[in-house]
Amino acid sequence: MKRTWYSYPYIVWMAIFIVVPFLLLLFYSFTVSTDEGIKFTLDHIKRLWDPIYLMVLLRSINLAIICTVICLVIGYPVGLILASKEYSSKKVLALLFVIPMWINFLLRTYAWMTLLEKGGLVYTILEFLHIPNSQLLYTDQAVVLGMVYNFLPFMVLPIYSVLTKLDKSIVEAAEDLGANYITVLRRVIIPLSLPGVISGITMVFMPAVTTFIISRLLGGGHYILVGNLIEQQFMVVGDWNFGSAISFVLMVIILISMGVLRKYDEGHEGGAIW
Repeated sequence: MKRTWYSYPYIVWMAIFIVVPFLLLLFYSFTVSTDEGIKFTLDHIKRLWDPIYLMVLLRSINLAIICTVICLVIGYPVGLILASKEYSSKKVLALLFVIPMWINFLLRTYAWMTLLEKGGLVYTILEFLHIPNSQLLYTDQAVVLGMVYNFLPFMVLPIYSVLTKLDKSIVEAAEDLGANYITVLRRVIIPLSLPGVISGITMVFMPAVTTFIISRLLGGGHYILVGNLIEQQFMVVGDWNFGSAISFVLMVIILISMGVLRKYDEGHEGGAIW
């Protein structure tokens, strides 16, 4: 009991930067100021289902799902390679995925603008190969590319962490029983690495669906995502109530997706290798 005071700074931090903002979010989402005072309302939540705003929300979720799938398709084999015993330099290779995260997020996105712009490196290479490249920037593809580049480490590292802790004796037992590599991968390695996959999906999907810098720079303002919409409500329009309502709905969607993924993970725990 004497050591519980060590947790007090953390509790204060949680209260100031998590609990209080969350309560303010709820307050602005479900209240409206009138001449008679502050009243409870659902108008801000209902307003989000307007076709214009609903299209923005669905586009954001769609691009986030595409980004998450691409990161998973790329990240799982990379994590598998890094965790394999054949790669003695895997720690150095893993570090290469972390190093870009040390660079400012904004600078990394600006770098992709330079690469994709007309006359940039990617444009020049495609032109040399006689591949149609009329428009690279300000497209959905450019936004997804920026998302994948920035969020790929969040997929690779959890998978790599789980695979390195995998009990090698289970794999060896499966091989001794005559299972080939594909069977071992399908029935042993992948099921046992699901916690890392679930963690990676969560860590990629959450920032991808809420990003606004990538869509603003690489999308050129032509592809407004829900993150841009929230920013506009707070910084430009000044409608804190609607901005809070969008944030609340987005938070509910993220929590539901996390709950579904956690339920799926628990359902495959224990008997996953059979």
